[in-house]
Amino acid sequence: MKTPKHWQTDNLLARILYPLGCLYALATFLRLKLIKPQKVNVPVVCIGNLTAGGSGKTPVAISIAKILKSMKKNPFFVSRGYGGKLCDVLVNPEVHHPHEVGDEPLLLAKAASVVVNYKRVEAAQKAVNNGADIIIMDDGFQNPKLFKDKSLLVIDGNVGLGNMMPIPAGPMREFMQQGIKRANAVVLLGEDKTGILAKINNLPVFRGTIEPIKPIFIKQNTIAFAGIGRPQKFYQTLKECGANIVKTFDFADHHFYNVNELNSLINEAKKLDAEIFTTTKDWVKIPIELRKYFRVLEIVVEWQDEDAVREFLLN
Repeated sequence: MKTPKHWQTDNLLARILYPLGCLYALATFLRLKLIKPQKVNVPVVCIGNLTAGGSGKTPVAISIAKILKSMKKNPFFVSRGYGGKLCDVLVNPEVHHPHEVGDEPLLLAKAASVVVNYKRVEAAQKAVNNGADIIIMDDGFQNPKLFKDKSLLVIDGNVGLGNMMPIPAGPMREFMQQGIKRANAVVLLGEDKTGILAKINNLPVFRGTIEPIKPIFIKQNTIAFAGIGRPQKFYQTLKECGANIVKTFDFADHHFYNVNELNSLINEAKKLDAEIFTTTKDWVKIPIELRKYFRVLEIVVEWQDEDAVREFLLN
């Protein structure tokens, strides 16, 4: 889905929907309260958030995996494989297709092994059986079934927690204080433009920024498209790289592209004499034979204090 505009401010539509949001938050609370999480024999680190939409969890999870590998660990990701048809599978990026395992697992698999299973405990056990000595959950903070040794909440500093109302009135998957009590740390990406850190007490905060992998040379007009929670972030990064964006196309988060859609983008680029840029998450869903028409903006998390992140993961 696309992030609704009314999620960012306190407005009439949000207030009308607020009672439904309270029911949503209550259901989350009861689910977390009534289900006892199960442990596996290795530590589990959850990279989650309090909101729906793109906060930057996946780049953070990839960065955490790289840090753990530099510490001689063998991390495995566990993912529900949103949008995929297969279950209980060890992802092979050379074999599997996004329609089989989802888009994010294929992206994660570039950094570490990935087990896809909507049953997180089974996924974690399969990871352990295949040699994992630590597990990273990309998302799943509101999933009560797998015990989490450490949970990091990722917050996009540009938008914070929106209007702080629960879905569908706002972006919140649960009430803030309910979630903060279960978290061990916060990852703030970018500048804290909404003052959200003032509302979060007694948790360590790790600051970072999402940066393009350089050098990137954009020499002509650009068409940009993305199927992510907040495509505007992607477009802004392209502009900061020097792109003259002449047209953008927004798709729903996790959208699977068909050949007609991709050919339409290619034809539009030819008419406008433009390059076509997309995200790494969208790139994996483009058929190999069409990829020559598209460029991808690769990104990484740059930590303000990576040593502090390492120490947190060690302890």
